Amino acid sequence: MSKPRLFIGNRRFSSWSLRAWQVLRKSGLDFEEVLVPLDDVDTRSTISEISPGGTVPALHTEDGVIWDSLAICEWAAEQVPSLWPASAPLRHRARSAASAMHAGFFALRQHCPMDLGREPAAIELNDATRMDIALMQALWHDVATRPGPYLFGEWSIADAFFTPAATRFRTYAVDLHSEAQAYCDQLLADEDFLAWEAGALEEDFPNPYENPI
Repeated sequence: MSKPRLFIGNRRFSSWSLRAWQVLRKSGLDFEEVLVPLDDVDTRSTISEISPGGTVPALHTEDGVIWDSLAICEWAAEQVPSLWPASAPLRHRARSAASAMHAGFFALRQHCPMDLGREPAAIELNDATRMDIALMQALWHDVATRPGPYLFGEWSIADAFFTPAATRFRTYAVDLHSEAQAYCDQLLADEDFLAWEAGALEEDFPNPYENPI
């Protein structure tokens, strides 16, 4: 294999694919991108052939397959350590923040799925989702390092993990504290995210949330 191959889901809907893709873009590593539509009749069989975990993203490397978004990001950081903060204390906090997003906020993810093609409009939020939104804003406030526009000053993998949340807050017109809103604005202005979003708006696939796989 001449270069790693990243299998991703629809750009419009696949938040986990966005995270891995954005980190690989930031790394500067050369990789090939392969799109797997998420609501195709052959989606399940296609993904099972490329991913032992049955999910995307999946990264094929010379050493094997990595099929978890955080694991893919850690692989990239092994090649390019600057994807995490340089100082150990900040690096530990950044990893903790990314892991919190990776393993939690289930109500927000379920009730407000990422949809980059949806016109922004508020929806009725349940208590669990409101709690997730409050907890995420509190996390951002507690770990934020200044100066710098991102959580830990310079952009890091932690910011990639929260970028899909920023799109959710925009899509569902969620009112945020000014500090949290400024952070979301920064994430959504990132050039790599904008490239992903432009690709998402060119896609013409069914909404997989109507028939989730």
